[in-house]
Formats: sequence, C-alpha cells, structure tokens
Amino acid sequence: MTSPNAPDAPEAGARTEPPGPADSELVPAGTVTIPVVEVQRGMFGVHGTGDTSGYGGLVAPVELPGPSQRPYGEWFDEATDELALALPDAEDVAYDDAVEAVVVDRGELTYQVRREHLLAFVRRLRDEPALRFELCLGVTGVHYPHMTGRELHACYNFRSITHNRHVRVEVSVPDADPHLPSIVSVYPTNDWHEREAWDMFGMVFDGHPALTRILMPDDWPGHPQRKDYPLGGIPVEYKGATIPAPRS
Repeated sequence: MTSPNAPDAPEAGARTEPPGPADSELVPAGTVTIPVVEVQRGMFGVHGTGDTSGYGGLVAPVELPGPSQRPYGEWFDEATDELALALPDAEDVAYDDAVEAVVVDRGELTYQVRREHLLAFVRRLRDEPALRFELCLGVTGVHYPHMTGRELHACYNFRSITHNRHVRVEVSVPDADPHLPSIVSVYPTNDWHEREAWDMFGMVFDGHPALTRILMPDDWPGHPQRKDYPLGGIPVEYKGATIPAPRS
C-alpha cells in the first residue's frame, strides 16, 4: 500500500513499467512485466462521503504473478517436459498451442491453458504414467472486471495420489463469450463443481450433462459472486411463514 502522497498507481489492466537501465544488473532483459488487474483505493468500501479515518487516500494495485522462466525447480520441469512430449504425440496438439504461460509462485505450479485445448490437456494430466493426476478437486471461478477479454477465470486443482503432487490449471474466458469445455467426461466428479461455477459466475461449460443452477433458484437473475453483482436490496420471500405479533 502507498500513502496518500505517493505517486499515482498504474491503471487497472496496465502493466508495471519495464526495468530501466539502473535495474539491468538486477532484472534480466526480456523479463515479463506483471499485469495490474485492479487498483484499490481507500479502505472499508466508503465512497462519496467524508472520510475522517485517514485511510481514504490509500492506493493498492492488485497484481498477478507473471509467467515464470526455466528452470522452474522441484519436479515442475519434469512434468512440463512430459506434457510437451505427450500432447503432440497422444492429442495432436502442440504444447505451445495449448499452454499460454507457466506460473511458479509460492512453491505452486500453475498452467494457464487455452480453452480450446483444455480437454486434451487434462487427459494427459490424468493418463500419462509420469503425471497421473487422478483426482480433480473441482473448479472455482474468479472475476476480474478490469481484465478486458479475460474477465472470467476458471481455476482447477489436480492431485496426483501416485506421485503426491499438486498442480493448478487456469483457463480465462471473456465476459462476451464465457464458454469453455466441460471436463466431466474426463473427471466425472467435476459435475457439481461446474454447476456451481456456472451458478455463481456465469461460466458456461459446454458438454456438461446437466448445467443447471445448484445453489440459487432456477429463475434467479444474474450470478452472485461476480464483482459487478449488486450488493444488498434483494427481496426475500418466506412462503407460508407467519410473523407473530410482538408480546405486550
């Protein structure tokens, strides 16, 4: 966080400035800059009123970790090499066509995968003997309203019981076309998780056997966990309920 007198934070959707000449010894040339997905201003969510707390001038850019460069470390290079060989061999898909970026952050491995190759990618995660990610722990959604063209992110977590490893796969889709393939045909236990991601975020999982709401009523308008969903003011009906008169 910066103080009220600090320089303006970068606008949402921008990228941090590339390293200057003075930084060349610390930051290798060609390093990918970090996307700023949002800029949070103030605290407590107060807007348009007098702020006597002193926190109103705080500015905090929300940044995502950028793509990582080889070597990734641990077993991450081994798994990536296996995918690079298996995808074209078994799925007729080039690794670079399927994978947008690899992110290693806080000791965790994430593959950012293009939606059109998601099914091929997760099949290799499951079926390759050197990978054997037998369990998908589900899919969750994230909504970044300021990431134009990539507003909705589907995040999958996979566990290899054979090798005791964990990997994350992330797929981004635009608000205007929130479609991506269902992976229920590969991981049947993802059925209800995809329904919840549709219900809460509006991501459409093509090929799902019964993509209906799972938490909200079928006729509920909108998707409540999106950041542009209105807060409060939702009428609640209690059918058949009675409210007793207050005691005298």
